[in-house]
Amino acid sequence: MEYFTELFTERGINTVYAKYLSGGIMVLILIILCQIINLIFKKFIFKLLNKYIESNNHKWDNIMLKKHVFNRLVHVIPAIVVYNFAPVFGHYETIVKRITLTYIFLIAIYVLDAVLDSANEIYTFYPISRVRPIKGLIQVVKIAIYIIAGIIIIANLVGQSPLALLSGIGALTAVFSLVFKDSILGFVAGIQLTSNNMLQIGDWIEMGKYGADGEVIEITLNTVKVQNFDKTIVTIPAYTLVSDSFKNWRGMEESGGRRIKRAVYIDTASIGFCTPEMLEKLKKIHYLKDYIMEKEEELKIYNEETGIKDDLSINGRHLTNIGTFRTYIQNYIENLPGIHKGMLRMVRQLPPGEFGLPLEIYAFAQYTDWVNYENLQADLFDHILTVAAEFGLRIFQNPTGQDLRIWGKPERQTP
Repeated sequence: MEYFTELFTERGINTVYAKYLSGGIMVLILIILCQIINLIFKKFIFKLLNKYIESNNHKWDNIMLKKHVFNRLVHVIPAIVVYNFAPVFGHYETIVKRITLTYIFLIAIYVLDAVLDSANEIYTFYPISRVRPIKGLIQVVKIAIYIIAGIIIIANLVGQSPLALLSGIGALTAVFSLVFKDSILGFVAGIQLTSNNMLQIGDWIEMGKYGADGEVIEITLNTVKVQNFDKTIVTIPAYTLVSDSFKNWRGMEESGGRRIKRAVYIDTASIGFCTPEMLEKLKKIHYLKDYIMEKEEELKIYNEETGIKDDLSINGRHLTNIGTFRTYIQNYIENLPGIHKGMLRMVRQLPPGEFGLPLEIYAFAQYTDWVNYENLQADLFDHILTVAAEFGLRIFQNPTGQDLRIWGKPERQTP
């Protein structure tokens, strides 16, 4: 600076103008120097770094490269050069240093932001990320970094100690609590959800209040994103998953069995005792032969011991078509491929009502995915509805238009 000032002064230029020209030349030199340094790093050092990262087998450095961590870090080098050149500007040294430091802090924030994003993506490669997602925690860290960096930048620009500014933040606590209410609630809810293992990415949840019925695809500080089965996206406030109730189907998926709980309604007018002819026909059914023979022997012994004559069906004990049908379904389920043999399997009667006698099938499929589960359930009830007639039973159904038309026709008189 002094050299250029003396050089211009010797050539007859006014001292004041000589200082301005010297300052301009120094700024130009500084700009050229920064450009050269920036060019060296981007064109040479950064390219070598890219080749090294792409050639190794590590994933974390590729992610950091994709998130532009190194690109942003390069911008700090020219700023450091300018900061060290600040004494050249004489009276403006303090201003230049403050502006340069502010720029360095901003670059540092962008670098930390990229590093945290990289850490979150690297974390997703591990299975524990589905159980303990850290995206919400990282967002909290980012907010803390932004607040601290903001305080430091303001303190640097005004030339005050950051501690002096921090002392005044206590008065703004209420304002921060109001502004960041959702974030605070979401952060607390996120800790409860993850620490209690209530929710994981990939879980199938139902929350009718918010129209959510699908898979959790993202858990953030404020929201939980759910993709429904119709491919719509529902965003739920994180704290509502703690304050309200929701259904998580993870337990079903982990158990390896999905429940079948459906009833067929039997017309009560078709229920009755089995005739000898019917029993002979039913003995030909593979799943009933042994049962009927054992039951007939048991009932015969009971009736003989009690001295009950079976001239009337109401006397003694006799097989019924509904009981035999229920036993057939039970044996059929026990041998049906696709039914989970390690879980409860049961056929039970529910209280009869206006639609007849409900016969409920309660079992678990080995398939937890929707398509295979529904196919198995449909095959099971296709068979049950079809074979009911073999037992003299009718499935209850309200009269249809075709039934009414048949009833309205006069009966043909046979000659």
